[in-house]
Amino acid sequence: MKKWLTATASTAILSVAMAFATMASAANTMNMNWYGGEVYTGAPALTATAALVKAGGGAENFDFSKALVAMLGEKTVNAEVAKLTKQYGQKNVEGFVAGMTYAVKTGLKLATEAGVKLPAAPADLTGTKLAAALVDAGTAKDGTFWAGKMFDVAISHDLHVKVMQDINKNISPEADENTHRILNQAMYDVAQALGKKNVKLASLH
Repeated sequence: MKKWLTATASTAILSVAMAFATMASAANTMNMNWYGGEVYTGAPALTATAALVKAGGGAENFDFSKALVAMLGEKTVNAEVAKLTKQYGQKNVEGFVAGMTYAVKTGLKLATEAGVKLPAAPADLTGTKLAAALVDAGTAKDGTFWAGKMFDVAISHDLHVKVMQDINKNISPEADENTHRILNQAMYDVAQALGKKNVKLASLH
């Protein structure tokens, strides 16, 4: 009987320990975005998002490549696209640009459905000022730029997750990860070009 109680107690202790470990793991997961980086749960910077949308041609005609040119200039964008193409391949880079366009448009659609409207007056952010603001939005406390944090700040974490769910369902999980991966690298490159030398490259790149 004593031996049975000891074994039972050990099993119970192990079960409790495993339960706590699972809870801790879940808590950590909750504090991390799907593709890495800390979660931002504050109010979204909608005026800055409105400035990005304006740079890309407006809500109805938004094009991420147009926003990039508006922020950095055609020469710089062409050089960065060539660099990324050499690094990731043409198909993945084209998928990234299309993915960013889709993500922004879907985010705006979901925001409208949730009763969230972009302010009529965007933030006074154009050109490299807007690019720098996007880098800052995605930069974590340790200095690492994460695409997920930038999306959280732009539209809110909840809407960011809904956009990812939409992409995973209607396109593919691989496309979603590809967009985050290349954005991490692209915005790190932008940060370096803007003199933000303390910004670090995410492990997903």
